[in-house]
Amino acid sequence: MDASRTRALRSAAPVVALACGLALVGGCSDSGSSSKTEKKTERSTTQAAVPAVDSDLQSDYQKVIKDVLPSVVQIRASGDLGSGVVYDDKGHIVTNAHVVGDARTFEVTTANSENVLAATLVHSYPEQDLAVVKLDRVPDGLKAAAFGDSSKVEVGKIVLAMGSPLGLSSSVTQGIVSATGRTVSEGRTDGGTGATIANMVQTSAAINPGNSGGALVDLDGQVIGIPTLAAIDPGLGSSAPGIGFAIPASMVKTVADQIIRDGRVTDSGRAALGITARTVVDDSYRAAGVAVVEVEDGGAADKAGIEAGDIITRFGDTDITTITSLTEALAAQKPGDRTSVTFTRDGRTKTVEVTLGEQ
Repeated sequence: MDASRTRALRSAAPVVALACGLALVGGCSDSGSSSKTEKKTERSTTQAAVPAVDSDLQSDYQKVIKDVLPSVVQIRASGDLGSGVVYDDKGHIVTNAHVVGDARTFEVTTANSENVLAATLVHSYPEQDLAVVKLDRVPDGLKAAAFGDSSKVEVGKIVLAMGSPLGLSSSVTQGIVSATGRTVSEGRTDGGTGATIANMVQTSAAINPGNSGGALVDLDGQVIGIPTLAAIDPGLGSSAPGIGFAIPASMVKTVADQIIRDGRVTDSGRAALGITARTVVDDSYRAAGVAVVEVEDGGAADKAGIEAGDIITRFGDTDITTITSLTEALAAQKPGDRTSVTFTRDGRTKTVEVTLGEQ
């Protein structure tokens, strides 16, 4: 979406809302027979029926937006638009790996300026769908966002999602935290990384294309997550309204700090079996397990005696039918955890104890 089109949409939206508001208050028709007194009474009654806005809550919203929105930027990568959050005063910006894609240079626009700033990729970590880019020149007044402790986030907390949905920069939507601790897998279509991400924050705040990499913020002005995914309604094939997911701030800080310090992720905290695998189906073409294609030498599976050709059907207490179900089960674990793995080999079922490695 070009800049002129963005400005047109932003200015048109209030006009539409105002026109609807006038139609509702005044009615859709006027017979001309009402007296001035009746009209005055009608207007007074209508206005009295409108609930008063909680001025304290509105002030909280406006304060958070004023404080945090300047730290949310628009990122253009290879023609695609996404969002990012200023991480420190050195010009580092955290975003989603699927926003940066295969690009290494980017155009960044801050909330307080229309000037385009150049940025360069520091490192992308698709396994957690996170990336860090760095501005080539840090402009005066660049403000880093404050990242909170996502482990303290509770269901029902009011949140604001900030970003550039559909190319509309500096947009804000509101909602609540709907759930925590969600494990979600994203596809590889439309530029997705295929990552399986644990402990995501589910929110009712609208998340649309372009919001990815932006900020999910509480009313204390703390970034509690990076909006990343919107649920898809399988019946409609489109986004399900009010169901979006954000990578928790604590994970964002863990990954970003390592990338900035070491240029890469050195301690992922993600558990691994140490195998290459694929989904297999039964005689009815239903997913029936995960076939081990290759075993990493010295990895967790190798040490437990799992071999290429084995078909994994259970991981701990979870039945395994697809590679996604295995990945999601692993996402709930940590390196060093010990669990059982059940598999079939030559028609016989076997269960072994595995000490998980690190991805």
